[in-house]
Amino acid sequence: MQNPSLTSQQRDIRQTGINPNHWYAVARSREVTTNPIAVTLWHQAIAIYRGNDGKVYALEDRCPHRQVKLSHGRVVDNNLECAYHGWRIAGNGECVDVPYLATNQKLPNCKIRHYPIREQDGFVWLFPGDRNLATQLQPLGLPEWDHLNYIATVSIIECAAHYSYLIENLMDMYHGHLHQSWQAWADPILQDIYEDEGRVDAHYQAQSYYKIDKIWSISQLFFPALRRLHSEPLDVSYIYPNWTSTLGNDFKIYCLFCPINELKTRAYLIHFTSLNAFWRLHKLPVAFRKFVKNSLFGSAQKLLDGLVLQDVQMIEEEQQAYLAHPEQKNHELNRALASVQKLIKIQANPS
Repeated sequence: MQNPSLTSQQRDIRQTGINPNHWYAVARSREVTTNPIAVTLWHQAIAIYRGNDGKVYALEDRCPHRQVKLSHGRVVDNNLECAYHGWRIAGNGECVDVPYLATNQKLPNCKIRHYPIREQDGFVWLFPGDRNLATQLQPLGLPEWDHLNYIATVSIIECAAHYSYLIENLMDMYHGHLHQSWQAWADPILQDIYEDEGRVDAHYQAQSYYKIDKIWSISQLFFPALRRLHSEPLDVSYIYPNWTSTLGNDFKIYCLFCPINELKTRAYLIHFTSLNAFWRLHKLPVAFRKFVKNSLFGSAQKLLDGLVLQDVQMIEEEQQAYLAHPEQKNHELNRALASVQKLIKIQANPS
């Protein structure tokens, strides 16, 4: 019998919220321009825009005048002008101009929420929690993003399911059975699990289909016949609220979570292919190496998008099955998933 003193979030992992006192990736830097965009982070509607000073600002997505979406408006200098009546809201959430204000009227004393925000490693990160903690905590680092020895591919995950289903999918390497021709690994064996308050690390031993050690190795991403199975360590980590994975020395993958609500999750999956084995390449001029890195950006797009498509189908089926029969329990054998659920509950309900 469930403890009646517990909230529904504490009882049911599929209803659990997020810990707002973390940095969340809400957009790619290149997506944020002087045309405002609307994002939602766990029920919070937010308007994000780039001012004419080049900085990124994030405001609660409502005009304090008539509550319409500020993201429908336009940027004027570093302010966001509402499309309805032209009220202008500064990056700190204060109203700074009303175009029809009479000479004997004062600006309305109204203010909306503004969020700590920063750009790092190609993404815009937002802190939805206690502003005083924002300077004490750091976004998850992606050191490979600007490193000349790594080729990046980015895939966006749009999933009609609670975020717990997605992180469980990512931590469970036995689901490689699903991917068949898209599969990057085979025969995983879970060896160790490490837990603490902020992370879960699962260490598998697996067989990798790829080895990036020849100048033509990148072609393995396009021609399956060139792939050869070989043993590699496969490590996956839930570093709340995001995920990372390494497969041998050749691949590093990140998943940056932006949970929208109990039934919808957005995430960015970033795949890095290492060029560290090509020592001769490292001696070439930096300008040429940047050209190679930029030219090969997205080289694993077909592979990554194929994996995402198959995973999302399964995750959404899990969500629908839960909604139809929430009383039915899973029969789970992978110990890492129990650790993941424990971490989610700890973070969502800190003592």
